[in-house]
Order: sequence, then C-alpha cells, then structure tokens
Amino acid sequence: MPSPVPANAPLLVVFGATGQQGGGLVRAVLARDRPDYRIRAVTRQPTGDRGRELAALGAEVVAADLDDAASVADAMRGADAAFCVTNFWDHFSPERELKQAEHLADGAKRAGVRHVIWSTLEDTRRQLPADGRTMPVLMGTYNVPHFDAKGEANRFFTERRLPVTLLHTSFYWENLVTFGMGPQRGPDGKLVFVLPMDDKPLPGIAVADIGACAAGIFREGPEKTAGAIGIAGEHLTGAQLAAALGRAVREPVMHLAMPPAQYAKLGFPGAEDLANMFQFKRDFNASYCAARPVAQSKALDPGLLAFEAWLLQAGAQMKVPPKA
Repeated sequence: MPSPVPANAPLLVVFGATGQQGGGLVRAVLARDRPDYRIRAVTRQPTGDRGRELAALGAEVVAADLDDAASVADAMRGADAAFCVTNFWDHFSPERELKQAEHLADGAKRAGVRHVIWSTLEDTRRQLPADGRTMPVLMGTYNVPHFDAKGEANRFFTERRLPVTLLHTSFYWENLVTFGMGPQRGPDGKLVFVLPMDDKPLPGIAVADIGACAAGIFREGPEKTAGAIGIAGEHLTGAQLAAALGRAVREPVMHLAMPPAQYAKLGFPGAEDLANMFQFKRDFNASYCAARPVAQSKALDPGLLAFEAWLLQAGAQMKVPPKA
C-alpha cells in the first residue's frame, strides 16, 4: 500500500510523468514513508496503463499536451513546484521542443511556482560553433540538436527569473536495453559494444536515479540548488562498460570505438545526432564529466546505482543476439 500523502503537503507537478524521468520522480517521492509532496502527474494519456499505475500509487493524474500552452498552464495551477521535461525523440524537432519549453516556463511563471527543475543538456554551440569545421551541421543550425535545443531553452526559465535548477542528465543505461545500443554480434560471431568515444569515459545513470536525484533536489530547495546541477551514477570507458556487460551476459564483449563519422552512417533515426553527441562528449570530455560529479549525485540519492549494480537488475532484459 502506498504511504498516505499529507493533505497539507505542497503540490509538485510532474510533466512527462509516464515517461522515464518523470515516472522515476513520481515513484521516488511517493515511495517515502512520509511523502514530501502531493503529486500531480501530467501525461497525454491519463487513462493508459501507466497513468492508472501512478494513480494507484497516490498521484493525481491529469492530461496536458506540451504543444498546447493552455493545457500546460491548467496543469500548473496551484503548483508549489514543477518538474519540466521534454522529449526530442517524440518528434525530432528542435523548434517544437523550444516552443514546448517556453510553454512550460510560461506556465510556471503564471502559477508562481516556487521551485522548478528543468531537465536540460548542454548547448554544444557555446563550446563548438556550428560551422561544420569539426562536425557536420544538422538541421541548419545545430551540432547536436537534442542537446542544443534543451540548452538554448534554459533562457526561457532564467529570463523569467524563475527559481530554477537546471538538471543536466547523463546517458541512460536503459538505452542498452530499449534503444538497441547493447552488445551486438559481429561477423565473426563475437559480441561487440559500440561506443564512439575512443578511450574517454561516458557518464551514465539509471533512469530511476534521475528521478531520485530530482526528488533530492526538491528536498534541498531552490536556495541550495540554484543554477546547474549535473548527475551521473558512474563515469566508465567503453572498455569498462564492455567488460561489465560481458560479465552480465556471461560471454566476452569487445568495445568497438567506431569513428563518429562512421557511426553517423548506421542509418537508424537520429544516428547523425548521436554521432555528433558522442564526438562532443569525447572532445570535451573533461568539462562534460566534471559537470556530472558522482559524489554530488550520491548525496542527492543515497541509493544511487553503479553500472554493475544496475546490470544485476536489468540483466534479465539484456537480450543479445544468439550465436549462429
């Protein structure tokens, strides 16, 4: 049985509540013996299976569409805090994502929200001009569209002088299960893990820990968490990730440091965007990792998982191609 939420608890509005980040936050808050917040979980499909699951946990589940400013404002009404996130991969449009972020910032301002978390990423163009000299320019003006649009959208929250925490997330380890980025079998029959970052470490995190870290930020409050906070469960090289994956699947896995330009030609939707992303993480590795300190993440989420601990939970879902 979920713990009862005090009727006088402040109201936290969670956008993307049936997605990975938002869903993790809802569960992290409502799993506490005495939840800090009443939860209003916002989704496009409140009567779907995930919406009903959140309602059973004790959340108020409501409908809103990030493309509809009025519905976003309605969902924010009465909110004390708000978790704001957009999903580029729903539509592959930076311009649409920017407009959605503006709707979120406007809704938070209108509601007088006292603490906002905006789940964001770096605008790579601050470190690397989108001039085509180092990597291909995508969609006219971007290096890494799904990074750059989120980073550009920070201004909607800061220019409105909202009490905002800019939450810089890391690579989801769940991508190895759900996004087809796990080990694949090569022509020689051996398992290969592709990560186009040479020998540079990749900050990664379990999605549930993004929600748990966000819950920790809300508990700390806007005074202690103003500005940017980056999170990660561990920083691991491709070789380290491959070794851990091999132990999980009980078969050797080799790391393949494919050049980003070759990765971009793999042909799946978003391949060019991800190739530029991995190149950025490789070329600006020191600053990218420094912005995501594991110790700080652990302080926000004492249950933070390291990669192998996450694999123990996700191992049953880690499907590898069978041997020929």
